Amino acid sequence: MSKAPKSLEPSDILIEHFPDRSIRRLFQDPEYVRGLVEIIAPDLVGFLDFSRGTQQNRSFISDALRERESDVLLRVPFQRTTENEELLIYILIEHQSTVDPTMGFRMLSYMMEIWQGQWREWQSEAGSRRRLDPILPIIFYTGDRRWTSPLSLTAIMEVPEILERFVPTFDTLFLEVKTADRETLTKPGHPLGWLLSVLQKERSGKSALSEALASAVSALSRLDEAQVSQVRPALLYFIQLILHRRSAEEREELIELVKRHSQDESEVVIMAQTAAEFLIEQGKAEGIIEGKQAAILQLLRIRFQNVPETLSDRITSIQNLSHLDTLLERVMTAQSLEDIQG
Repeated sequence: MSKAPKSLEPSDILIEHFPDRSIRRLFQDPEYVRGLVEIIAPDLVGFLDFSRGTQQNRSFISDALRERESDVLLRVPFQRTTENEELLIYILIEHQSTVDPTMGFRMLSYMMEIWQGQWREWQSEAGSRRRLDPILPIIFYTGDRRWTSPLSLTAIMEVPEILERFVPTFDTLFLEVKTADRETLTKPGHPLGWLLSVLQKERSGKSALSEALASAVSALSRLDEAQVSQVRPALLYFIQLILHRRSAEEREELIELVKRHSQDESEVVIMAQTAAEFLIEQGKAEGIIEGKQAAILQLLRIRFQNVPETLSDRITSIQNLSHLDTLLERVMTAQSLEDIQG
């Protein structure tokens, strides 16, 4: 029996900085981290107990790392066959939507922050077991440009070959979503793989995206009972992607496609209704913004007659209401156009 669909708020659909924060939301679920590891390192999955994975609050990490919205830090037990003592490891996921040649250095600095946090804990706990926990570093890249930069420190160093042995080295798991083979993503059968097969087509034509959505949602509907709880986040992601990445003309048709191929249609109906509320509110906000822009331009023409095209374009490009309110006050008190353009 399927559970009653959960209610949603428009804030569940509308996400600021969608590319980064939507991915981070997914990986807050340890089972979705499992799905990622199944794709890029299937030999490790059997050793990791994701059912006991815990998200780290990163309170011991420096502000520079803690403020990054896209990284995920999960701690999971590593199952050893020869020793009784439990080993905990960290899984560090860094999401990138752009190529960064310094990524190897950045990952090392993040890992050092984690270990330094452990070191600080040792200082406050007398007699504590002083062993650093291993870290599994993962770069999850969703950009359109091919990633050709090596993930090594030597890639950003002028280092003679004879000195290379003194440069720290470590392996980093890497997934370039847009160029990955679809079968590689979906073969493990995890919902994440099907989700990523849709993400690959986010900027493709409507027919290509529709085909990917239909295949993915149909596959999700065939999953066994143990994976049902992971289907809802994937469906929600599809709705979010449609709203954030596709034109207004396509949205209704694409959402209807998701609903048509979903086994639990009521769940998608709730999401679609919430999406409709979001679109209505978005339309209202856009109307308010357009009205405010028109009022500013009209007042400028009344006070100064001719409004330069560059200033007019600048005003119509402003989408922030508080910024427009401030600008309106400046127009009311300005003595010349220079006061506005300054």
